[in-house]
This record gives sequence, C-alpha cells and structure tokens, in this order.
Amino acid sequence: MPDDCFAHPRLAPLYDPLESQRPDLDAYLSMVEEFAARRVLDVGCGTGVFALLLAGRGVDVVGIDPAEASLAVARAKPGAERVRWIHGDAGVLPPLAADLATMTGNVAQAVADPEDWRRTLHGTHEALRPGGRLVFETRDPARRAWEEWTRENTHAVTDIPGTGTVETWTELVEIDGPLVTFRASYVFAATGETLTSLSTLRFREREEVTADLAAGGYVVEDVRDAPDRPGREFVFVAVRPGPA
Repeated sequence: MPDDCFAHPRLAPLYDPLESQRPDLDAYLSMVEEFAARRVLDVGCGTGVFALLLAGRGVDVVGIDPAEASLAVARAKPGAERVRWIHGDAGVLPPLAADLATMTGNVAQAVADPEDWRRTLHGTHEALRPGGRLVFETRDPARRAWEEWTRENTHAVTDIPGTGTVETWTELVEIDGPLVTFRASYVFAATGETLTSLSTLRFREREEVTADLAAGGYVVEDVRDAPDRPGREFVFVAVRPGPA
C-alpha cells in the first residue's frame, strides 16, 4: 500500500506546494533528450509533475502510480489529458514499447520489499522496447542520509492556498539493516489537526542494484552522479538488450 503522504486525500494535494523545488528532474529531462526518447513510462508518477513536463514537450507519456489520491491531483492539472494515467504498480503494465522508463525521487527506494522490487523491474522491462532504457536514482548508503532526518533539520511552515498554514517535519523512526523508516508530520493551523505518514526506504548498495538489474534481464550501461546531490546518489542507466 502507498504511504499516507501519497494516498491520503488530505495529504496528497500538499505534495506539490511542499516540494515545489524539484531540481532533480532537470537530469531526467536531459536524459530524455540524450536518448531521443519519444515514448516515456513514468513509474511512481505521483502527482504527475514529471509526466506533465514531458507531455508539454510533445513526449508520449504513461504515468503509473499505486496512490489513487496522488493520481487524482495529477488528473486535475492543466494538460492532464495528454498523459495516459494508470492506477497500480509496474506489475500490471501493458506492453508499451517505451523508449525510456523512469523512477524519479525516492520511487526506487520506496519499493522496499525484495519481491515487489523484482516485480517492478520485471514489469518495467516488459514495458520497454528492445534497446529501451530504465533510469532511476538510489541514495548511496555510505552517506547515511537518515542522520539528517530530524525535526530540527526538516521543520518548515508553509502557507498553502486553499488550505492555510501547514507545519511539517520529518523524524527518523527505525533502522533495520538496509531498511530506514521515518515519520512525516503535518499540522494544519486552521483546524489544529495533525496527520502523520510512516515511510520505509531501502538503501541498496551499488553492487546489489547491479545484481538485481542483471537478474531482471537488464544490462547496466552507466552509473552516474546526481547533479543536484553530487556524491550522494547513484543514477543507474540500464538497457533492455535487443535491437532497437
């Protein structure tokens, strides 16, 4: 099940105003151009920010996400009719012959269960054309990003049109091997209501991801640095083998 921050009808509409700065998407836009991708699958599309950027550039886009509340936000945006939206995970994808599949942000790490991860890689592989690429980012465990997830470091107060002032913060809950669980809190000033969302990310080593991709039928073409977070993430570029 998707986390409440994406699935709750009160929280999903907050994602865009709270995450209004998305410099990470610039690298993905550049790779769409680099690989001359005309048909893109956005796995874990959420509220559709990246999918709609692509559609606005004339790219044929399919966005898939298991959180219906986030998709409702996406479908209500201008230009949403240019994107094919699918409710579900990558395991339910039809054949798409996509040139490129993407998992931006924390999408890859949010697929924390090993069987779900295998299913995601397999479903995405089948949705790509031969020669098509899967691109995603995952944080380098050695950088221990979770040590920064404290109330002091993440506290913010945001004025959101139509909602009012919302106070937010994130706190680390538990570390269990490669699994890191944290809680996001949201306080609505207008009503005094507090909602929380519990999330778990899997921090995979570079060698583990490479092995998972190989088992899923991919060939790793490149592992890049994330321009917006230099030295903190691995950006994998993997190819479905075969003639284009």
